[in-house]
Amino acid sequence: MKKSLEKIDLAGMIDHTLLKPETTPADIKRLCGEGIEYEFASICVNPVYVRLASEELKGSKVKVCSVSGFPLGANRPEIKAKEAERGCRDGAAEIDMVMNLGALKSGDYHLIEDEIKLILEIIGKGKILKVILETCILTREEKIKGAQIVKACGAHFVKTSTGFGPAGATVEDVSLLRKIVGQSFGVKASGGIRDQKSALELIHAGANRIGTSSGIKIIEEHLKTR
Repeated sequence: MKKSLEKIDLAGMIDHTLLKPETTPADIKRLCGEGIEYEFASICVNPVYVRLASEELKGSKVKVCSVSGFPLGANRPEIKAKEAERGCRDGAAEIDMVMNLGALKSGDYHLIEDEIKLILEIIGKGKILKVILETCILTREEKIKGAQIVKACGAHFVKTSTGFGPAGATVEDVSLLRKIVGQSFGVKASGGIRDQKSALELIHAGANRIGTSSGIKIIEEHLKTR
């Protein structure tokens, strides 16, 4: 059943994201301030800024999310694991890791399983692992298989996109992923989500986390409709 607008804690479902290569420390400090002000679920930053973000968010409820193997997913598993480990050591509570998409397309499922399980082991209990599929470059069958692997390996979310691919999240892909992983698993929609309408459509389709760099715009639009 769809939740009414009044019952959706939209800010608490948003990963307030800044992953552009030209990002500066000043940008990260601003992002963290916005995260605290709007009470977003997390701020998502590149690994080099995790420690700074953790310091800026100290004492708040906003978590730090970092990335691993981003944005291509083509690193070796041990490199992804080391990147995730260092991110958690610097203060990240959540890691968004890009799946090895070439392995998925070629049917090398054992490699994918090994890298997910290795990262889960390295980051330890209490940390959240989201695995990015980059759905826009996958067939329907590849999306299904990828989501099945993510769930079976014990990760916490399957995520649609990096935001650096040729397209982002769609209602159709989110609905498919939700159908595959079931109601108790995490589905994160990201890529191209720039307004309240898009965010709510994806939530109603099954997303329980939204990754976006337009979080403030989305929340301000949302507040006007309540």
